Amino acid sequence: MSLETTFPTAPPTPPRLPPLRRLAARCMSSPLGGVIAALVIIFGVSCLLSPHFLTSFNLMIMARALAFIGLVTIGQSVLMILGELDLSVGAIGGLAGITGGMLMVQAGLDPWLSLGLCLLLGTLCGMLNGVLITRLRLHSLVLTIGMAGVYGGANLVVTKGVAITGVPGDISFLGRGVVYGVPVPFVILLACLGVVGFVMARTPVGRYVYAIGSNPEAARMLGLRVDAIRVAAFATAGFLSALAGILMVARLGTAQPSIGDTWVLAPIAAAVIGGVATTGGLGSPVGAVLGAVIIGIIENIIVLFGISPYWQSIVSGGIVVLAISFDSLARRYIHRDA
Repeated sequence: MSLETTFPTAPPTPPRLPPLRRLAARCMSSPLGGVIAALVIIFGVSCLLSPHFLTSFNLMIMARALAFIGLVTIGQSVLMILGELDLSVGAIGGLAGITGGMLMVQAGLDPWLSLGLCLLLGTLCGMLNGVLITRLRLHSLVLTIGMAGVYGGANLVVTKGVAITGVPGDISFLGRGVVYGVPVPFVILLACLGVVGFVMARTPVGRYVYAIGSNPEAARMLGLRVDAIRVAAFATAGFLSALAGILMVARLGTAQPSIGDTWVLAPIAAAVIGGVATTGGLGSPVGAVLGAVIIGIIENIIVLFGISPYWQSIVSGGIVVLAISFDSLARRYIHRDA
């Protein structure tokens, strides 16, 4: 009779990747690693390309411009994590801004009361989008295209395409003010990002959003209130778009019917660059805003070099294609031998 002794075997050692693939894998495994690396590179290159880039005046302009796109990007990123899209956010921002101008100038209401009513209007518009999508079981992409026409058309009907001038200066501080050298709109952006980022990362509501974005049917079977969370997410996006709209009115001193016209593609591009998955369930508002910073730097460089601003939409669209392509190619490169 022989006694056989068995020894526990060590788990297999994963294959060691080459340095370049190891760096790529590390960036891809970190939620913000890729976008932070891209931001550092683009910031450094911009400093080398233009001596005017790092001046305080230029940084102030960039921060103020980023605030409006950033606010809309936060709301759009939450919807994308949920697996939805809202193409009416720009129209909601424009309608809220115009409504604010009319309430302050034509109706003579208190500016701060008008601001509150504008935020309420934007929230209700976003909520209406969510209710229609959940009740009618419509795809958010299709419905919000139609609602963008409704909100944008209402904007033109009430203004007849003419700007509303004479906005009281009581709220100008919100658009033009500076706190410790930082533009007030940028401070408001950071405050909103902190609140939404905390909710998404540290509360059950945030975990529900990620769960629904990953698998809505499984989330429904687990008892999550999927429709209510969808409506709340659309309402949040509407609120942030309205806030961007009224801040733009405060900055310009007039309510322009064209406010929000460029707030559709750029927030989606920023979210994709920032790591938000177009299929839902992945990403963060912080990463999306960092993506907006990258787009803002590129657009700023275009302006500094005197290139036509019409190229900005081409650049934004091209960035989306490059970001999606890079993400796909990087993942295939990392796992090609797996």
